[in-house]
Amino acid sequence: MVQTEKTEAEGARRRLSAASAGLLACGLFGLADPAVAQSTSTSTTWTPPSATQTGTTGSTATNGATTTAATGTTTAGATAPADNLTTQSTGTAQTGALSDPEADLDAQPEDFGRQNLRETTLDDPTAFRTRRDAGNEPDGIRLGTMVLRPSLSEKIGHERTTSGGTEESRTFSETGLKGTLTSDWSRHELTIGGEGYWQKNLAGEGAENPRAGINADLRLDLADDTIAHVKGGYNFSREDNDDPNAISGATVQSGVHQYSGGVSVEHDFGRLRGTIAADLNRWQYSDAELADGTSLGLTDRNRLGGELRGRIGYEISPALTPFVEVAIGRIRYDETTDSDGYARSADTYSARGGIAADFGDKLKGELGLGYERQRFEDDRLGDLSALTVDGNVTWSPQQGTDVDLGLSTTIDPSTTPGLSGSVIYALNSEVTHQLRSNLVARLSNSVEWTNYPGGAGASDATSYTTGAGLTWSINRYLDLTADVEYERTLYDAAADSNALRTSIGLTAKR
Repeated sequence: MVQTEKTEAEGARRRLSAASAGLLACGLFGLADPAVAQSTSTSTTWTPPSATQTGTTGSTATNGATTTAATGTTTAGATAPADNLTTQSTGTAQTGALSDPEADLDAQPEDFGRQNLRETTLDDPTAFRTRRDAGNEPDGIRLGTMVLRPSLSEKIGHERTTSGGTEESRTFSETGLKGTLTSDWSRHELTIGGEGYWQKNLAGEGAENPRAGINADLRLDLADDTIAHVKGGYNFSREDNDDPNAISGATVQSGVHQYSGGVSVEHDFGRLRGTIAADLNRWQYSDAELADGTSLGLTDRNRLGGELRGRIGYEISPALTPFVEVAIGRIRYDETTDSDGYARSADTYSARGGIAADFGDKLKGELGLGYERQRFEDDRLGDLSALTVDGNVTWSPQQGTDVDLGLSTTIDPSTTPGLSGSVIYALNSEVTHQLRSNLVARLSNSVEWTNYPGGAGASDATSYTTGAGLTWSINRYLDLTADVEYERTLYDAAADSNALRTSIGLTAKR
């Protein structure tokens, strides 16, 4: 009897030990799943719809193989989609039925198949900040496959000008309308930009300065290495009272209407890059209003200009491309002779060489040196020629700071009897700096030199302009702007002039 009780007690102890060992084993194996879930990695690379995948809970992808934690089996060549990401905090995984072809198509990246891909960020460390700042920009208005981004501005400004011993000041309002219309196509691209500004004097006296312009550019991706551009535009401005071609004593100067159009084709021949282009420009002048109430017609200044241009460059590196460019053109006036009997139609010739640089968003631009000549039909007018310097540079020394530099050379025909025209050299710069996420400061400077080659009775001039401004983004749809600008013009044979302008306003954008 005693032996039987000992045997039963020993059996009970063995069964208790076995049960404890089983519970310990279950605990160890049960804790393995979260550890495995935390140590595994998932692939977020998109795979084409042809790849067959099975959405299994707890599956992970490593080196092209899918491991199923529940069964311990491995399927070679399967890649886990981005939708089946394992969540470490909960140890669960999202599953999806990817055997449906339509479901696979929905999983494609947003830019899959696009040729005009969105621009990438400048560098990875600032990627999050760039995306955050981009969220503050207005989204625009979608019109089918186009996106419209309009803005409306209203400013109050003051201008004071002095010339010789006279002083003139005015207070004015300026209303501006600006907008861009951009296509959102998988191939080709259309960009249209326009702006217009109208001024109204509220107090004082002074010339109002309305201006407007619209430009369009259609880019055609003809082939992998061939791109065509079709451009067109219109610009309106009013001649300044200080312009050498302005009418002396006029209360309202002539309005200048300029129409432009052109087509160009660019093709890459390996390291060689070739461009051929044709441009047309049309200038029309409205009547000038005189002090006695009459008007003076200026139709003898209306003209049409055409130019054929060729350019070839050699890519010595992905960032540097030296180039040479030649052009030939013709300027034809509507009237054979102007009001003084001069035939000002002319042939134009130009050539230049330079280098184009593209170091990404940090630094890009080009600089060219050349020679241009304009030969008039009238033998009494000497040829107008000049050494040309043209270029532009965009530099971003640090995140939030942009520097723009520009050089230009322009040949401007004259209306003065016996005078061919002038050569205008201009240097301008602008620096913008983001002081805060919603506050941007601007600083601009420019120098313009007007020279009349061999022109008796004409005064060379040098103009200096400096300005500063602030833009405060109240929210993504409303900006507050403040600007100040000072301009000083020095003449060789005339009284110097000074102008000070200040303005403050609001800009609503969408």
